[in-house]
Amino acid sequence: MKRIVVLTGAGISAESGISTFRDSDGLWEHYRVEDVATHEAYERNPELVLNFYNERRRQLFAVEPNEAHRQLVRLEERYDVQIITQNIDDLHECAGSRHVLHLHGELSKGRSDVNPDLIVEIGNRDIKIGDLAPDGTQLRPHIVWFGEAVPNIEPAAAMCEEADIFIVVGTSMAVYPAAGLIHYVPREAACYVVDPKEVPVSRKVTFIKEVATKGVAEVVERLMSNI
Repeated sequence: MKRIVVLTGAGISAESGISTFRDSDGLWEHYRVEDVATHEAYERNPELVLNFYNERRRQLFAVEPNEAHRQLVRLEERYDVQIITQNIDDLHECAGSRHVLHLHGELSKGRSDVNPDLIVEIGNRDIKIGDLAPDGTQLRPHIVWFGEAVPNIEPAAAMCEEADIFIVVGTSMAVYPAAGLIHYVPREAACYVVDPKEVPVSRKVTFIKEVATKGVAEVVERLMSNI
């Protein structure tokens, strides 16, 4: 069975109503990224940062997967599909995808601020000042903020090395280290890029200049009919 590795970004969840910041001058729900998505911001104003992610978590539990998420599940009928996502939502899992690796963390989880491996499920509840991780430290969102290490980048690179087909959906390929994953994909692998805007890549790819719901459906139709 051929392996498909899919790298997804904010563009795949935008059509479900999940806000992005890449098209709004660095603003995310009217906040500067530097004020809510760095550890320095958390140290300066932990309550602001916690409340920001509490709002994002509430938003997540009010939306549903869209057709792009569902189409990727369809591929599992005939392919070994591995999804690497830069998104912190769980829409891939809600749609039914069985193998999802999160690069930048997950909204539905919290962790110790001292031990990044001490992760707990929090579902849709808020994190407040005084909520503690199992080691007694303040519980923080399980989010990889700008400037922090990306623990799952090595497993993601290993997955890309085994790809027969590589699909990029809804990511600008401008944020590293995720943007560098394409360099691990074998040269002989077929590559597709789905995005309504131009995406800079340094290898031969098939561009599908559409929003995720339309573009992913087109790629899936091609791949399902090629078997």
